[in-house]
Amino acid sequence: MVEYGPGAGAFTATALARLRSDARLLAIDTSPDFTQHLERALGGDPRLIVATGSASDVEAILAEQGLNRVDCILSGLPFSTLSEAEARLIIDAGARLLRPSGSFLAYQMRTAVRPYLEARFDKVSHDYEWWNLPPCHLYRACLGESGVRHGR
Repeated sequence: MVEYGPGAGAFTATALARLRSDARLLAIDTSPDFTQHLERALGGDPRLIVATGSASDVEAILAEQGLNRVDCILSGLPFSTLSEAEARLIIDAGARLLRPSGSFLAYQMRTAVRPYLEARFDKVSHDYEWWNLPPCHLYRACLGESGVRHGR
């Protein structure tokens, strides 16, 4: 599993609680403050790999760890604030990394991520979390029955 923008680690801790003992979770954040916090708070879990860097570099970061494919990507990155080029790099890298049965999950305050997901994945579903203030958009992108990714 890969998490983009783990921040203080609320989702990271929950994901670790649910991961199998042989699984790995790579948490990537651009802020050294957040990655240092994650190391202090959750670094005792051998399944957790914390990296300071950009989600657009996920392939290189995974390769450094001897990993190349993932089952799930969870993103809290605010795609509404990213440049179009950066957003495409992140989504494209994620699409290349996911196993055929994998999912790209995004929780967002806005809908900016949707067109990027729809350009790369066959199936994109959308829901809301009304208990969040403000309500949060939830996206799940995956391969369709064809098993073929939209391509670039």
